[in-house]
Amino acid sequence: MPNITVHNLEGKKVEDMNVPDTLFSGQVNQDVLHQTVVMYQACQRQGTAATKERGVVSGGGIKPWRQKGTGRARAGSIRSPLWKGGGTVFGPSPRDFSYSIPKKIRTAALQASVHSKYLSNDLFCVDKLTVSKPKTKEFIKILSALKLKGKILAVLDKQDKDVLLASRNVPFFSFLRTEDVTAYDILRNNKILITKTALNHLIKRIK
Repeated sequence: MPNITVHNLEGKKVEDMNVPDTLFSGQVNQDVLHQTVVMYQACQRQGTAATKERGVVSGGGIKPWRQKGTGRARAGSIRSPLWKGGGTVFGPSPRDFSYSIPKKIRTAALQASVHSKYLSNDLFCVDKLTVSKPKTKEFIKILSALKLKGKILAVLDKQDKDVLLASRNVPFFSFLRTEDVTAYDILRNNKILITKTALNHLIKRIK
């Protein structure tokens, strides 16, 4: 049965935590990861790109010249897409890019993302995550003792106000609760820092 080493805040080993063999063995399902990441990225798109079609461009309410007898091509409006300053043909308009995928696929993607971090040794478990004072310097010492670098995501069962205050000025560090974390959140961070209780809750969520 696979196990994850649990450390204290000084970086020393405390215990080995057994994890389910069905969740942390085999190959990572790349298909569900791709589907889920594309879905989350699509939901984050603003969809505000817009151009003016001929019906929106101001002016052009009068016919430029009469229909016949001038020798020129017939024209109905100076805001035709054929004219300079005219409307755009088939240009982008505000739209909603978001869509949803089945819950089972999202759960499978969450399991695959955690599994991938486990295989790459980027899943770091601690017995607890607390600070004596809400000071950034103290929190940086904790990260140094744990030897965590790069973009770090801390997954907790609940948010600690002192930890939140101590870490808010640390670059590339963010917090999420166990029930809020997604596969996209896990994959877009280099290291995952998780407490023992939060890991148990996450395992129950992805079973």
